[in-house]
Amino acid sequence: MPHHKTSFATIAVAVALLLAGCGDSPESLLSSAKDYMAKNDYKAATIQIKNVLQKQPDSGEARRLLGLALLASGDASAAEIELSKARDLKQPADQVLPKLAQAMLMQGKNKKVIEDFADTQLSSPEATAELQTALASAYAAERNQAGSAKALEKALAADPQNQGALLLQARSKLAARDTDGAVAVLDGVLQRNAKNAEAWRIKGDIQQYVLRQPDEAAASYRKSIEAQPGDMRGYFGLVGLLTRQAKLDDAEKEMANLRKLAPKHPEAIYLDAQLSYAKKDFPNARQLAQDLLRVAPTNARALELAGGIDLQRNALVTAEEYLAKAVQGDASLEMARRWLAMTYLRSGQAAKAQATLAPVINDSTSDPTLLALAGEVQLMSGDARKAEEYFARASKLDPSDGRKRTALAMTQMASGKLEAGLEQLQDIAATDKGTSADMALISTLVRRNELDKALAAIDRLEKKTPNVPLTGQLRAGVLMAKNDLAGARKSYEASLAINPNFFPSVAGLAVLDLNDKKPDQARKRFEDLLSREPKNSRAMLALAEAYARQPGDHTKQIGELLARAVQAEPTEVAPRVMLVDHLLRQQDTKQAVSVAQAGVAALPDNPAMLDAAGRAQMAAGDTNQGLTTLARVVSLQPQSTVPLVRLADAQMVTKDPVAAEQTLRKALDLQPNLIEAQRRMIALRNEQGRMADAVALARTVQKQRPTEAIGFLLEGDARMAGKDPASALAAYQAGLKITPAPELMVRVLTNLRSTGRNADADRQANAWRQSQPKDMVVPMFLAETAMSDKRLADAEKLYLDVIKAQPNNAVAYNNLAWVSSELKRDNAMVYAEKANELAPDQPAFIDTLAMLLAEKQDYKKAIELQTRAMGLQANNLLFKLNMAKIYAKAGQKNEARQLLDELAKQGDKFGGQAEVEKLRATL
Repeated sequence: MPHHKTSFATIAVAVALLLAGCGDSPESLLSSAKDYMAKNDYKAATIQIKNVLQKQPDSGEARRLLGLALLASGDASAAEIELSKARDLKQPADQVLPKLAQAMLMQGKNKKVIEDFADTQLSSPEATAELQTALASAYAAERNQAGSAKALEKALAADPQNQGALLLQARSKLAARDTDGAVAVLDGVLQRNAKNAEAWRIKGDIQQYVLRQPDEAAASYRKSIEAQPGDMRGYFGLVGLLTRQAKLDDAEKEMANLRKLAPKHPEAIYLDAQLSYAKKDFPNARQLAQDLLRVAPTNARALELAGGIDLQRNALVTAEEYLAKAVQGDASLEMARRWLAMTYLRSGQAAKAQATLAPVINDSTSDPTLLALAGEVQLMSGDARKAEEYFARASKLDPSDGRKRTALAMTQMASGKLEAGLEQLQDIAATDKGTSADMALISTLVRRNELDKALAAIDRLEKKTPNVPLTGQLRAGVLMAKNDLAGARKSYEASLAINPNFFPSVAGLAVLDLNDKKPDQARKRFEDLLSREPKNSRAMLALAEAYARQPGDHTKQIGELLARAVQAEPTEVAPRVMLVDHLLRQQDTKQAVSVAQAGVAALPDNPAMLDAAGRAQMAAGDTNQGLTTLARVVSLQPQSTVPLVRLADAQMVTKDPVAAEQTLRKALDLQPNLIEAQRRMIALRNEQGRMADAVALARTVQKQRPTEAIGFLLEGDARMAGKDPASALAAYQAGLKITPAPELMVRVLTNLRSTGRNADADRQANAWRQSQPKDMVVPMFLAETAMSDKRLADAEKLYLDVIKAQPNNAVAYNNLAWVSSELKRDNAMVYAEKANELAPDQPAFIDTLAMLLAEKQDYKKAIELQTRAMGLQANNLLFKLNMAKIYAKAGQKNEARQLLDELAKQGDKFGGQAEVEKLRATL
């Protein structure tokens, strides 16, 4: 059996009380209990009162006193039971109800306090003040500030010197940021009662957290403990403060007292774990943190501490899990957010680190450590300019240590003293044990394109941090910039030799594999990583992308990987959005809506998730719900233009131009030169026949973007919509005088041909090709025009010119294949195969190749390819018609008829009905 150590003195006192209770009268026992309570010995008082209740269970006074003793010793639940019985036994309301309300309040029963006591009237001012103070606290907890203020006013009106009301008033002033007023109220309370422990505790908190006066705060906490030695709350403030001051010996002495006083209290365990962490006793800290999480598994501060400990142990997977939950549970936990960003940084998740810091990094951020961390994140992300900015801001704030001196050097560079700043950075990096100067130096050198110097700086950083995979990844990035792909590969491999699961280096090698035309090898890297880390969602997403880049139909594998990524990280938005987008590309709108709705249920206020849901609903034809969802995104991001433009698009789909215009105006109010909104607004006015308004807005665009073509394109298009081709031509030509934009020349040529001025069009096209020999946009347009006019020889010559200038232009090869086929050229098949090699899995290119194979009577291969094209673009009716043609040529008449019947049912929705009937007649 277990043995519990209990002092002889404690046993003696308890036995004496029990023996005394056997013979004393209830009156003498209650008198004794009151004496004990006056001495704050509530345990002894409780024993005496229970002796009374054994003899007189219906003693109202005994129930009341027991309730008071239990309340004072912190057992609010038992206190509520006894005080409720005292009330039922007709004890004076003034003596019972305020304490009963306090017991309920301590248990978080705020609504019940309000329901039971809001209209209660008491006779004595003291009792009224106490009850109204409890009501004020209950209202405040329910976020009814008006109710709280009114109750507090009543409390102070009844008894201006009521200490509970005054303490609540101090807290209210503190919440309103009236620190001086709060301190004045507390000082007044303490002048009248220097033994008010709670007043000392509140004052200590203000001195510690608001006034930043740690020594004064420690003195206040000690006075709180002196005033109420048995109350653990004074120790809570003192131990935490001493730990943060690194006065670890003093903290240990106070913690020893707290362990005796409250060995199993969660706050005591938390402080003990914090102290062990500060003493670098990580095994004990972790054990205490785990003990705490068993008691409070969702407590954000406990999760923060557990995550910080595991980060120190380099247990990154569990650190990420704890810290992500901590930040999700309490977004105000600064250290949890910082540690989570560091965890992501160490595990190579730069995007997540950046997203984690985003809510606390802005123009007013004044924490140099946080800014330096943001700089490291940006450097890993490859944004050297932004990294340099953060390092510079960090160094400005405190130039006394290595990090801050680094910032000062960055500031010098920002002010134009480039060489002096670089020299300072190099000196700091060489003499300081920290790495902030090294990181800043590397980012600066990369940005200046001084890549050899950047490599030398990385070598020095590696000597400081020899077993960190980040240095290998940084070196590989610089070597990639130098086009030294072999060297980059070796650096990535060196990084993975330190940590085989370091994702950025795995991904870097996969990119090199893809460049070497080894997609299978790239895919295998992620598969191997998943075999070691089955829940690595980044590997799943990367593997899905690798499949997407490989030839063939990998729709199923991609969908399964994205679904697994969602299961692996249900609180991450990216996998869910990617899965919705994947399903929309497959035109599986029903499943896309289902996945999106599940995402919204898991992440109800995430704008990206709601945006995906809105797009899915619109695609599925549920326009009312889609509009509602997209409007919610706008409400969540009132200062962002992207949701407004998306909502306007949806409103235009639902034929609500008035609402669309109002939405676009809101976007333009936020960003007057937002071209996406301006373009849509002009299109809207064109549809409504408001050419003058459309032209006016296009002219505004021209003023905002005087060197760009877009304003002149928009004006010309508006005038064309208004059936004024002459003015449209003038607008296009005015734009060409400012910038030789191919898009403007295409509009000019289209305009001239549409008005019958073909000779002028040919003349201007020839002049353009002579003056702009590198442009292939206009030749491609001319070739397509020649195809439409059945000038196939001209089209052939133009496409040959294009592929000579652009050997990787898959569109030109595909169109040239069709033209060559029509001209009965032998090389048509070669061109079609080249197009598919350059751009695999493009259904239009596959369709062309399939039709050419059918011409060569290779029906088996043609049917196989056309089936694949139809799988990639299931709703393309032209592909079905072409498949019917292939079946007909192959003699598979039943299959051809089935497809033609399907097309016939489409009626006016398919413009090729004449061909359908013609082909059906041959069957």
